[in-house]
Amino acid sequence: MPSDNEKPIQPVSGKVVPRYAGPSTFARLPELRDVSHCDVAILGIPFDAGTSYRPGARFGPQAIRQASRHLRTQYHPAYDAEPFVKQQVADAGDVACNPFNINEAVEQIQTSATELLGKAGSVVSLGGDHTIALPLLRAVNHHVGPVALVHFDAHLDTWDTYFGAPYTHGTPFRRAAEEKLFLDHASMHVGIRGPLYSTDDLKQDEELGFKVVHCDDFETEGIQGVVKRIRDRVGDNPLYLSIDIDVLDPAHAPGTGTPEIAGMTTRELVNVLRGLSGLSIVSADVVEVAPAYDHAEITSLAAATLVYELINMFACRKEAPPRK
Repeated sequence: MPSDNEKPIQPVSGKVVPRYAGPSTFARLPELRDVSHCDVAILGIPFDAGTSYRPGARFGPQAIRQASRHLRTQYHPAYDAEPFVKQQVADAGDVACNPFNINEAVEQIQTSATELLGKAGSVVSLGGDHTIALPLLRAVNHHVGPVALVHFDAHLDTWDTYFGAPYTHGTPFRRAAEEKLFLDHASMHVGIRGPLYSTDDLKQDEELGFKVVHCDDFETEGIQGVVKRIRDRVGDNPLYLSIDIDVLDPAHAPGTGTPEIAGMTTRELVNVLRGLSGLSIVSADVVEVAPAYDHAEITSLAAATLVYELINMFACRKEAPPRK
């Protein structure tokens, strides 16, 4: 957190410069190079070579930043927070990922995120497809150690391989389990729904350490019931949040690569996040925004708003995360 004598550089005010003008950074924040310190960095990862259906998430970071112009960022009444006053947030630009070599791209993302976490306390990454969660978890583990992983998604993403490829957007959390990057007693999926490849998929997922909140559970347990299950599971452990935008119903997020009907609403998702306020969040990602399939920036705006919710969660976390 900044000292009393060092006030954070805040986003460009919409009362001074119209929101459709000004810097092209997330929420018109300062760039990382323009701040003396950084509590939370926004990192774009324009990579989608791991997609299994519709590509295009490489354009996600740009679209999320564009939609973030719409946000009013000064004060969030749900958190009673002025997130850009309490902490210095800056845009760290994009990782230059090799679009033709997945293995090299994964290494580039891991290296960039690890270096960035040495400069900033926490990182919110803008995807990109969900393959990027694996190198991001590796980077977080380098600084913090294993984390509680709460994964919002329509899909488990714990399959072994696709067409023999170990690094895809459907396999990151299988690899993460093999590398012991998350705490198997404190991690879970939220929003899972739809058909599976095998009758063993859920059993194998549970063996990796995950508990599952199915999307239908929102009908029977409500938002508060789901929040309680997550908080009880995570406890006081350092928390990493990974949000695939397809956890939302396609009516709320059509611009994604593998949409699944009968998903969460934006109201449900933001209220679950607000219910997690105070947990020890260390970093997060929002992935799978594919703007070519979007309409009127619906998906991009949802993603940008989720990033702003996460920034408020960092401002309200109980304490700074421990470092190894």
